[in-house]
Amino acid sequence: MPVPADRRAAPPPPARPGSLAARPRSLAARPGSLTARPAPRALARPSVRREGLLLPTGSPVHRLPPQTKLAALPAFAACVVAVPAGSWWALATCGVLLLAVVVASRLPVAAVARRMLVEAPVVVFALLLPVVATGPRVDVLGLELSRAGLLGGATLLVKATLGVLAAVVLAATTSSRDLLAGLERLHVPRTMVAILSFAVRYSAVLVQETRRLQVALAVRGGGRPRLRHLRAVAGGVGALFVRGYERGERVQRSMVVRGWTGALPALESSPASALQWAAAGSLPALALVVALTARAAA
Repeated sequence: MPVPADRRAAPPPPARPGSLAARPRSLAARPGSLTARPAPRALARPSVRREGLLLPTGSPVHRLPPQTKLAALPAFAACVVAVPAGSWWALATCGVLLLAVVVASRLPVAAVARRMLVEAPVVVFALLLPVVATGPRVDVLGLELSRAGLLGGATLLVKATLGVLAAVVLAATTSSRDLLAGLERLHVPRTMVAILSFAVRYSAVLVQETRRLQVALAVRGGGRPRLRHLRAVAGGVGALFVRGYERGERVQRSMVVRGWTGALPALESSPASALQWAAAGSLPALALVVALTARAAA
């Protein structure tokens, strides 16, 4: 039966530009919608995993073979120690050379400053040395301090700072495995390398056991260590020692069962070229020139 003309539904009015009805109903068809947008780059980019004290930045210092950096560190430290006391220009020159290496390694300044806090005991000793040392005294801000103690304390502080900073750069630019491989390349005894390898691998296990003990102490109302909690903290340290000793025995038995012969497999590492040795040895070579010049002028 045909519908009368007066009862037929009128066509909908045209949508105004910019209204909700004028917009496409499908979000996928709308340009720039959430479904049409590609995945953010930050989510698609793989995250870099840190290993130990390593701070991966992809710098030229990171790409140097570990054996070259391991040989350069004690050589640079020996050159700094060889600088005579009071040769501040020589120590400042060595500091500038080391800072150039820090800049080339692209390490975060905040991270390097935090790791330099391990030098705090040396700083305390250097500050106390002018007070306890003997010899001629000098008035400094109303305090009678030893002249020799001031010179020795300042020299010790500067040299220790340079040595610690060089060690921080080495640890931040080289992974633990690369350090062990570099020691093998330098023909360090295999027994020592094996001991260091086990210490590195199972330090994470001891850290986990320590966290478990801290959680157990907090659950039992211990909270942060205080004077009244020293007994509980001492008991936790004893329990950690026992757990670590038992874990070591279990690991040793399991290794014997699996055919342990007393020697670890050799770590794979690439040899260093002459150019890489020259690049790593440039820092101690320049420091040696500065030290020899300072000793000749003293």
